Amino acid sequence: MTRYAMVIDQRRCIGCQSCTVACRTWNDLPMDIIYNPVVSKGVEGEWPNVHAYYTPMLCMHCEKAPCVLCCPAGASKKDDDGIVWVDPNKCMGCKVCAQSCPYGARSMNHKEGYIRKCTFCKDRVREGEMPYCVNTCHQKARIFGDLDDPNSEVSKLVGSLRTERLLTELGTEPQVYYIPDLGGQG
Repeated sequence: MTRYAMVIDQRRCIGCQSCTVACRTWNDLPMDIIYNPVVSKGVEGEWPNVHAYYTPMLCMHCEKAPCVLCCPAGASKKDDDGIVWVDPNKCMGCKVCAQSCPYGARSMNHKEGYIRKCTFCKDRVREGEMPYCVNTCHQKARIFGDLDDPNSEVSKLVGSLRTERLLTELGTEPQVYYIPDLGGQG
């Protein structure tokens, strides 16, 4: 069975925000909603040995997604392929799912009255294309694919390199993996 995941190679990420802009454009997001921010730990070191860490954030498409479990309207959904999304026709804008997300990956669209979030560009993925943020990353820091396919690049990376997932102690089993290291190294 297909189980989509993303690997973010922090050795390659330079914090350029191309993924953020691509996501905003593809999803026609209002200015107060960002699905894909890139956060920085800040600059460390002394000249000339200066470096930074960049962490692209997005919905973690958790295997055990608390947002899906708590949604009173049944609007938060997790498909068989692991993609977590919100049905805007069912969402009543109560924000319970946003409060349950430990990653802060959900935003209220006040104008339209429902919660919005990253969907791994499920419309593109199901047509055989990559999520827009993956296509746009010129540093090739984002890798997307089927974690259950042993021949996929994401499966090979997760199986062969040290990867980390955020807040694993919460038991959500996030499906976004990070290859941790200094940005701009890869």
